[in-house]
Amino acid sequence: MESIVNSVKSIALDVGQYLTPVLRESKFKETGVLNPEEFVIAGDYLIHHCPTWSWGQLDPLKAKPYLPINKQFLITRNVPCFSRCVDMEYDSSQEKILKSKEWNDEGDFTNVEDDEGWVDTHHYILDASQKPASMFEIPQMGSSESKQSDEPEDDGGPPVDMDAFVAEGGLEENDPYRFVEEERNQTEGDTDNVLHTRTYDLHITYDKYYQVPRLWLCGYDEDNKPLTVDKMSADFSQDHINKTITMESHPYFRTAMASIHPCRHAEVMKRLIEQLADSGKELSVDQYLLIFLKFVQAVIPTIEYDYTRSIQL
Repeated sequence: MESIVNSVKSIALDVGQYLTPVLRESKFKETGVLNPEEFVIAGDYLIHHCPTWSWGQLDPLKAKPYLPINKQFLITRNVPCFSRCVDMEYDSSQEKILKSKEWNDEGDFTNVEDDEGWVDTHHYILDASQKPASMFEIPQMGSSESKQSDEPEDDGGPPVDMDAFVAEGGLEENDPYRFVEEERNQTEGDTDNVLHTRTYDLHITYDKYYQVPRLWLCGYDEDNKPLTVDKMSADFSQDHINKTITMESHPYFRTAMASIHPCRHAEVMKRLIEQLADSGKELSVDQYLLIFLKFVQAVIPTIEYDYTRSIQL
């Protein structure tokens, strides 16, 4: 039922975008929205500081007239997703609300004063750089004393004649310390501990109706085959599925893709601008997409796209 409602909303928004006039003047500081020119400025800034992003290639016939032909939308490909969001156990100590916050020196939201807003349910979880480098457990070594006790004592005899040792077939005996190659079928059959890494292509388009950026996602499995809607849902915050994130028709390719709904983007940005102004700081429009990518990660916490540049305010 929710999918039907979302489809109807998508059609209505398409009509709304068609009828909505293009925003010409800047209302960024007043309302947190962008006009097309500011979207391009913010896109160029994102590409400069996060080179994995680029302007997407597009048939000129599909270009929107209010944007440059070569700067219609942003794209980053093969973004890793190492774990499933549904497998991450919920922990209230990892939760953070991203709406009514102030901006600290590291570029994070702090000083929560109410329980309203965009909830990041995995804000404090370890990132990939803090996780163990290997997914296989390293067997623990015994103490030095036990190791020494297991080793045969030197009987003080003459050194071994290696030529005689080889000639007598000493190398053919079962040495407990020798390397033994595992049977291939056993190794290949044990796949339960193998980490299957998914990848995502991310697009950022300009939404003319809401006058803000909009994020789109297309997922692939470890064999580079497109993920179904149900499988992609495992990589999204379960608090946001079919609410903040829905399946919509891509404005350029007309294929169904997961999209983070933009209805609250301007509100979040406006709050941030006001709070920075109260502290004597100013947010420039070119930094918009870096901040945008920070707060939408609450919806897709395991998709590790590039937004890592420190924001200086």
